[in-house]
Amino acid sequence: MNARKAILIIDDETSISDAMQIVLEDRGYRVSIATTGVAGLQYLRYRQVDLVIADLRLPDTSGIDLLSEIKHNWPHTEVILITGYGSIDVAIEAIKMGAYYYLSKPFTPDQLLVLVEKAIEWRSTLIERDNLKKSLQTEKGFFGMVGISKKMRQIYEIIDMTARSDASILIEGESGTGKELIATAFHLQSNRATRPLIRINCAAIPPELIESELFGYRRGAFTGADRDKRGLIETASGGTLFLDEITEMLAHLQTKLLRVLQERKLRRLGDEQETDVDFRLISATNRDSLQAMREGALREDLYFRISTVKIKVPPLRERLDDLLPLAEHFLRRYSKRYNKKIRAISQSAFSLLAHYHWSGNVRELESVIERAVLFCQGDQLTPENLPEYIQGTQIKQFRCEIPPYLTMEEIEREAIEQTLQRTQGNIKKTAQILKIHRPTLYRKLKRFKIKGNGSVSE
Repeated sequence: MNARKAILIIDDETSISDAMQIVLEDRGYRVSIATTGVAGLQYLRYRQVDLVIADLRLPDTSGIDLLSEIKHNWPHTEVILITGYGSIDVAIEAIKMGAYYYLSKPFTPDQLLVLVEKAIEWRSTLIERDNLKKSLQTEKGFFGMVGISKKMRQIYEIIDMTARSDASILIEGESGTGKELIATAFHLQSNRATRPLIRINCAAIPPELIESELFGYRRGAFTGADRDKRGLIETASGGTLFLDEITEMLAHLQTKLLRVLQERKLRRLGDEQETDVDFRLISATNRDSLQAMREGALREDLYFRISTVKIKVPPLRERLDDLLPLAEHFLRRYSKRYNKKIRAISQSAFSLLAHYHWSGNVRELESVIERAVLFCQGDQLTPENLPEYIQGTQIKQFRCEIPPYLTMEEIEREAIEQTLQRTQGNIKKTAQILKIHRPTLYRKLKRFKIKGNGSVSE
């Protein structure tokens, strides 16, 4: 496991650096030594290093200056500083600047190995988190969410403004609208992003098991409890707890949860001692939470405790501006997965998608596009690739409500601007939807002084 992990020791005391090298190489690490700060930085410029162990006092620089240089140029390289007597205050300051921790002289091989192992593990956690963030932010999405509609932009703003607090979040929305993605975005944007995100579906765990799953138990608490077990709430300590379908939680468990939220302590089943817990709570429900409260499915005092920030996720039928970007997002995903070269969704196929009611929301749309990609034999999705129940969708004529006293020119300008917004500025798609030639659209853009992004991608 350690064979690929590279460690650089920067210390001018060869007796100490040589001893550390022997201990670490014996454990399987690759170890190099530099005797000055300049030599260490030179080494880092040409080789990837997982961990630097540096003395706080070097002949040509201080450990603090060296730490600053390393963190600026190689932020994913962890640093452990070696300190002598009377240097603890400086070491603590170094931790605030980004050092993983410090080792005080004299130290034992075991102390060195434990600290190195934890630093390497911490580095892996940070890299994994950053990679996850990058993967969730691809294809112009916001942590996996794709949407340009006003309602979705408002949700993004709420996440940006509140994610770094520890305020409780309540997410309301129909099944398939993306409540779990929103919870994940809150966690990854928070100060707890490097800690666990524990997901619990309150409706999926049998009633007779949910209490022990949530709160844990002591050995002998009930028949079959042959060992101590931490509950999922305790497992989330330091991170985020996501309770999906919270209105399905039994009333007596809601009472216990409320007490945990108020006191930040829990008691395992069969235990006399309380355990401190520190977590951020995100809850979700596919019901109207106020109606659930009135019906007795959700305690009123618990509701106010869990809904400091409340988000209502719109169903897909209320955010049709997002239908095209979502459909194209899934088209790219499944074309790549199934090694297909499908470049677009035909206008006739999209017209069927746009008039379907989408009771299953985004989850249903994803399933429909995946199926269509599997059955598509050409370079664009056509109505024949869609499920029969969507092919049978009646495309009804509809009348849009036009504000009074607008001129034809103003109506035309509004139609072009809204279509450009829906296509994210794509000129070709806008022309296709409006059924006008592209040169004509360019002339109208110039006449109305509308600025697009110039995108004409196929």
